[in-house]
Amino acid sequence: MNQVLNFISTNQQIIYIVILMIFVGIEIIEKVPSVLHTPLMSGANAIHGVVIIGAIIVMGKAESDNYLALVLGFVAVVLGTLNVVGGFVVTDRMLEMFKKKKK
Repeated sequence: MNQVLNFISTNQQIIYIVILMIFVGIEIIEKVPSVLHTPLMSGANAIHGVVIIGAIIVMGKAESDNYLALVLGFVAVVLGTLNVVGGFVVTDRMLEMFKKKKK
């Protein structure tokens, strides 16, 4: 329990920033019209390639006996990859709607 309290006290500013980012993100998403929501989300999902790169760096720098870092890095790579692929699939479907139909 002391370790958790020490972590919170040393990283208090970062925790406040993350909480503030959550509330600001929720407010911004609520203000986006539904017509623009899908293009923005597909673009945001594609940008999550940064998560994949970060996870690969974490896994590369982790020691071989640090299983927590390796497992979390692997999970981040898998979920980030799914997010990026999903973003491109949604964007492709959206662009298909605007193509002229062949007769």
